[in-house]
Amino acid sequence: MKILVIGGSGFIGPFIVRELVKQGHEAAVLHRGNAKFVPPGSVQRILSDRKNLGVHRKKFERLAADAVIDVILSDERQAKDLMENFRGVTARLVALSSQDVYRAYGVLLGTEPGPPQPTPLTEESELRTKLHPYTPEQLRMAQAAFRWITDDYDKIPVERTVLNDPRLPGTVVRLPMVYGPGDPLHRLFPTIKRIVDGRSAILLEAKHGSLRLPRGYVENVAAAVVLAATSPKAAGRIYNIAMQEPLSEMEWGQKIGQAMGWKGQFISVPKDQAPKHIQTLMNTDQDWVVSSARIREELGFVDPVPLDLALARSIEWERANPPAVNPAQFDYAAEDAVLEQLRGQRVDQK
Repeated sequence: MKILVIGGSGFIGPFIVRELVKQGHEAAVLHRGNAKFVPPGSVQRILSDRKNLGVHRKKFERLAADAVIDVILSDERQAKDLMENFRGVTARLVALSSQDVYRAYGVLLGTEPGPPQPTPLTEESELRTKLHPYTPEQLRMAQAAFRWITDDYDKIPVERTVLNDPRLPGTVVRLPMVYGPGDPLHRLFPTIKRIVDGRSAILLEAKHGSLRLPRGYVENVAAAVVLAATSPKAAGRIYNIAMQEPLSEMEWGQKIGQAMGWKGQFISVPKDQAPKHIQTLMNTDQDWVVSSARIREELGFVDPVPLDLALARSIEWERANPPAVNPAQFDYAAEDAVLEQLRGQRVDQK
C-alpha cells in the first residue's frame, strides 16, 4: 500500500514510517523539516506545516495514497481541514487519538463529577462530558514537549469529525501513555535517576503506587497503528492500544528496577507522610485501565517487542539522553527524613 504520514518526524511518527517500510509499503511523510529526522531513502518527503495542506492538494492527488495517517491532530478545526483536503484523494483517514477522551480520565483529573468509572475501559466506555480538560499551565507543559498541541486541544471533537464524514471513511486509534526512545516526557527518567544515584529505597505515595495506568512501548504502538491503517476492516472503527497487563505504578517501577539489576525496594507511604514532591493531585480512587482486546481480536495484533526488551531499549536511551533536572523533584533529604521516620515507627512497633 501507499501511505502518507502527517507529522512523521516527532516521537511516534518515525517509528510508524520505519514500520511501514519494513512491511514493504510505500511511505511518504509530511513534516516541517526536523533536522534530526532521517527517513529511509525510499520515503518521499513533503516539507510543510499542516496549516498549509490546501497548498499541496495537487501533490496529494499525484501521490494517490491508499490511506493517510495523521499523527498530530489536535483540535476540531484541524480535523475539518484534514477531511476537506483529502476527500476524493485517499480511501481512508487514520487519526491518532488519546485515551484521555474517556470520562474515567476526567474523574482521575478531578474535572468530571461522580463516582469512579468501571474498568477496564473499552472503546464503548463513556467519554468525558467536559471538553478541554487541561488547565492553562498543564497545556503549556504539554506544548513544551509536543509542539503540535494547540490551545484548543481536545481529541473528542477530532474523533467525531474523522468518524462522521460520509465521503471519507475514518479510523481512530486511541493511544496510551507512550514510552521508549525519543520520549519527550522522559516517563521512565525519575525512577532511573534514583536508581543511578544509588538510592536503596524509592518512595511512592500509597494510593498512587496502586494506581494502574495504560502504557505502550513506542515500537509496539507504531506497529498497531500501521496494522489499523493497512487493514480494510478497520474502516469506521476505534481501537485502543495498550499493554495487556495493567501494571500498577509500584509494579511498573519494580519492572524498571529489575531491568537495571537494582537490589533496592519501593516503599509505600501514606499521603500525609509523603514528601510534597511525590504527592499526587489526582483522584487515585479512579483506575485508568484500558483494554486493547478489540485490536488484538479483530485485527490479530500482537506486540512485536516484549516488555523486557522494550524496557532495556528505553532505559538505554534515557541514560544516554537525560533531560534537564528539576532539583525540587529529587529532594533526597526530604525522602531520607521520611525513611528515617518509617524506621523509627517499625522499631517502636517491636
